[in-house]
Amino acid sequence: MQKNTKILLAIAIPLLILSAAVVYFSSTVFLQLFIAFGLAYVLNPAVAYLERKGMARIPGIMIVFTLALVVTAGFTFFLTVSIKDELANMQINLPGYAEHIYEITPPAIKSYLGIETPQRLSLRLDELLQQARGIAPDLVKPVLTFIQKAFSSTVAMILAILGYFIIPVYLFYLLAALPRLKAFIESFIPARFVPGYQEKLDEVDTVLSGFIRGQLSVCAILAVLYSIGLYFIGIDLSIAIGTLAGITFIIPYVGTIIGICLSVIMAFLKFQDILHPLLCLGWFGLVQALEGMVITPKIVGDTVGLHPLVAIIALLIGGQMFGIMGMLLAVPVTAVLQVFLRSLAVYYRNSEFFRGDR
Repeated sequence: MQKNTKILLAIAIPLLILSAAVVYFSSTVFLQLFIAFGLAYVLNPAVAYLERKGMARIPGIMIVFTLALVVTAGFTFFLTVSIKDELANMQINLPGYAEHIYEITPPAIKSYLGIETPQRLSLRLDELLQQARGIAPDLVKPVLTFIQKAFSSTVAMILAILGYFIIPVYLFYLLAALPRLKAFIESFIPARFVPGYQEKLDEVDTVLSGFIRGQLSVCAILAVLYSIGLYFIGIDLSIAIGTLAGITFIIPYVGTIIGICLSVIMAFLKFQDILHPLLCLGWFGLVQALEGMVITPKIVGDTVGLHPLVAIIALLIGGQMFGIMGMLLAVPVTAVLQVFLRSLAVYYRNSEFFRGDR
C-alpha cells in the first residue's frame, strides 16, 4: 500500500510541476479559457433551469446562447451609438480644452510637440478625435504593431487573437460537458473520500459562482451608476468613462481608480474649476461606499468572504507574478484557497497537538 502511494506521488508531483509550467508559459490561452469558464458559470444556471423543465441540454444551451448574443449585441449597439454621440459633443468643447491645455503646458513641451499656438493644439486634438470616431487605419496600425511586438512571433499573435474569437466555442463545449466533466473527475476520487470531496466541491462552487456571477452583476450596476452620476455632473464621455470603470471593476478597485482619474481630468479640462473634479470624486466615493455596504453584500453576500486587505494583497501579488491574468484570477483563487485553509484550521484545532492530549 505504501509502495503504491510512493509511486503515485512520484508520478503526481512531476505532473503538477509540468502543469504549472504549461499554465505559466501559455497564460494567454488559459486567460481565454478562464473567460469562457466564467461565462459558463454565469449561463449554466439558466441552462440547468431549462433542463429541469424537461428540455434537453443542447437545445437549452442554444436558447441561452441566442439570448446572450442578443443582449450582448444590443448593449454593444447602445454603447457604440452613445460613445459616438459623446465624441460629437466633445468636439464642440474642443477649442476650450485646447486653450486650457495650452495655458498649463510648459513652453518646452509646446515646442517639442509643435503646438506653438492654441489653434495648432486644437487642430491636433481635432485630428485625434476624428481618428477615434472613424477608427482610422492610421490609429489602428500602431496598436496592431504593439500587439505584434507583445508576442514572440506572428504565429503566436495570430493564435492569441484567434483564441479570443473562439471563446464562444470554448463556452459551448464547457456548458455541454460540465455534468460529464464533474462525473469524470469524481471517478478518480476513492469512494471513502467522495463525501468529503463533494462537500468541498460544493463550497468551492458556492465561492466561485458567488464571485463570478456576483462580480459581473456588481460591475453592471456600477457602470450604470457611474455613467448616470457623471452625466448629471456634465462630464463629457460620461457613458464611456462610467462603462469602462464598471467593466474594469471585474478586477476589484481597479475600475474605481480608472474612473476617478479619467473623470477628474475631463472635469478639469471642461470646467477649469475645482468644484466639478470634487463632484466626480464625491460621486465615485459615494458609489464605492454603496458598493461596499449595500451592493456587494446584497448580491455577492458572504460567499467569497475575503477581507478587503487580503483582496488587495492578492491583487498585487497576482499582478506582480502573472500580470493582468494574475489580477483577474487573484481574488477567486484566493477565495478557493481560503476554503481549504479553513478545513486545515479545523483539522489543526481538533488535533491532539492543539488540544494537548497525550
